[in-house]
Amino acid sequence: MVLPGRPPAAVGYLGFVPHLPRVRAIRYVTPLREGGSLPGVVEADDLGTYVAKFRGAGQGLKVLVAEVIVGQLARHIGIRTPELVELDLPADIARYEADEEVQDLLNASHGSNLGVDLLPGAFGYDGGTPPPTQEATAILWLDAFTLNVDRTWSNPNLLRWHRQVWAIDHGAALYVHHSWPSKAPDAERFASLPYAADSHLLRSVAEPTLAIHDQMRDRLSHAAIDDIVSAVPSEWLELTPWLLDTDAVRAAYVDHLRARLATPQRWWVTA
Repeated sequence: MVLPGRPPAAVGYLGFVPHLPRVRAIRYVTPLREGGSLPGVVEADDLGTYVAKFRGAGQGLKVLVAEVIVGQLARHIGIRTPELVELDLPADIARYEADEEVQDLLNASHGSNLGVDLLPGAFGYDGGTPPPTQEATAILWLDAFTLNVDRTWSNPNLLRWHRQVWAIDHGAALYVHHSWPSKAPDAERFASLPYAADSHLLRSVAEPTLAIHDQMRDRLSHAAIDDIVSAVPSEWLELTPWLLDTDAVRAAYVDHLRARLATPQRWWVTA
């Protein structure tokens, strides 16, 4: 099975970018209350409209880091996912917001946040028109590789837009990094963690992930993984007693991804 190098003529697909563009929010539009972190729609000074993922939300900065790394991985291997930007939130953004909960979140999130390009008119994936087998297998492979636990029927995190499937919301992936403040990073442990694919909403459509692993591995060279991790804004990278500067934090992510990529037999999905 051969995946296309990039989705053909995907509307709005921008391909891999080594650094996030930085834009400034100029108006908070409305909250999106479907998720627990209370993302919101904002307008920015580049005339774009984005779903903002806030640094002040309860899950913290590591969710934003996972969103960028996994989103960049997806784009690099040809999976459609919305453009990401670094979204600067000014101090006066909450001035006209009446909802106190939203006010508190905005006031806790001044500075650098994550913006996800809003796909106007997109609707949630319901399984009625599944993606082609090779595309479904690529998405399942990405989720197994990054330990993304959020691609189930209860939380699909797929959209249909312009008759194509787009992958969104990767903040639950790479969950081992939440233990780093209390434990030293362990790339070998991450490489061996199995992926529970039974509840994955594309499991019945996809082929065994080992069928495309070699192709994915070839696309994710050492240099590519370095570039992907380098796209994370430095101020989102949290230091620990084992990770004393941002270079060390980036190196930990790189080591984890390389180690898991090299040992698919420990985690690949059979069928």
